[in-house]
Amino acid sequence: MERRTFVKSAGILTGGLVLNQFKTLAADSAGIFKIGVIGCGDRGKGVMHVINQFPDKFQITAICDVLDFRLKEAQKVSTGAPYKSYTDYRQLLDDKSIDIVLIAVPLNMHYPIAVDALKADKHLYLEKTMTFTISQALDLVKLAKSRPKQIIQVGHQYRYSPLYYRVKEMISKGYLGKISQIDCRWDRNGNWRRPVPDPSLERAINWRMYKEYSGGLVAELLSHQIDFINWAFDTHPTEFQAMGGIDIFKDGRETYDNVQLMLRYPEQGMIGNFGATCGNAHDGYLFKIKGTKGTVSLLTDRGVFYPEKELLKEKGLVDGVTGATRITWNKEGGTPILAEPTKDGTWYALKSFYEKIASQTLPDSNVFTGAKTALSVHSANQALYSREIVYWKKEYSVI
Repeated sequence: MERRTFVKSAGILTGGLVLNQFKTLAADSAGIFKIGVIGCGDRGKGVMHVINQFPDKFQITAICDVLDFRLKEAQKVSTGAPYKSYTDYRQLLDDKSIDIVLIAVPLNMHYPIAVDALKADKHLYLEKTMTFTISQALDLVKLAKSRPKQIIQVGHQYRYSPLYYRVKEMISKGYLGKISQIDCRWDRNGNWRRPVPDPSLERAINWRMYKEYSGGLVAELLSHQIDFINWAFDTHPTEFQAMGGIDIFKDGRETYDNVQLMLRYPEQGMIGNFGATCGNAHDGYLFKIKGTKGTVSLLTDRGVFYPEKELLKEKGLVDGVTGATRITWNKEGGTPILAEPTKDGTWYALKSFYEKIASQTLPDSNVFTGAKTALSVHSANQALYSREIVYWKKEYSVI
């Protein structure tokens, strides 16, 4: 049986929802924005590589990290002259020529550096999770409201992927029917450690493993999927249950290496299951959204729609969902959501970030949505480490 993809052969940018997001704006004439990067670890350098793919929009001019060897590694990312280099981020913020600050530091430092960057009149690309605590998230929202001309984008990059946009559209149009279950995993088989050249640098380098600096697997991995559900359904969980432990690596770490969350979304009648382990990599990244008419199964760059049997009996309905002229089925009975895999979500996020700064409009992943996801992540971690049910609080409504 032949099958069609969810997008017409003319390309994935034909739909109005995606077209509005990715069209070339007149604001492209705004010029090149200069960027200072604070935090040059794996994520910081990774984003730097993507920034360099937009030479007509961005120019990295300065970098900062407390570790000298990280600064040396980051200099290798330069495509031109060496970057100005700092070990004190305040010195970077003093540079009046810098328009944008990228913050990719340990989670406990997100908030203080973000506050100082905003007070230094910089636009801000703040990596996820937005803040280390709930109170910091609420305070950052208040500060952002007082500085409306500064654009703050939070690094939940899947909000910008054409694939995830399409899935959000499918949900809003009811193509999946009544959705009741979300199943997510982000697994790996390894201790999650980085090499430490000096034992005194253990906590500075492997900060993700220590509660003083990190929200562990929930903040570092599962936050992406939690954020997408918040966005796709315009919601947030209100009840948080969790369990976990240090079950695999008995190496002095404090954050759990094996976690399972169960979140309740009563307005939608949904249960979200979010899990991660450092002891098995078979599933890797897994993201399933299950409704009465079908299931969406997502990777980071591709996805498949699996219709329920009853849907197939309704002539033309699947074609109406896909928008194609012919449908081909894989051996599991699914059809691709997009014809081709998408780029890294960070590429789409940075493209949109430029447009939002130039047009002075609110990013899709902004300080308000970033706060909502941070509150969700930290509530889940409270449930995880306290072994108690945690509930969304009324005072969070300010976001």
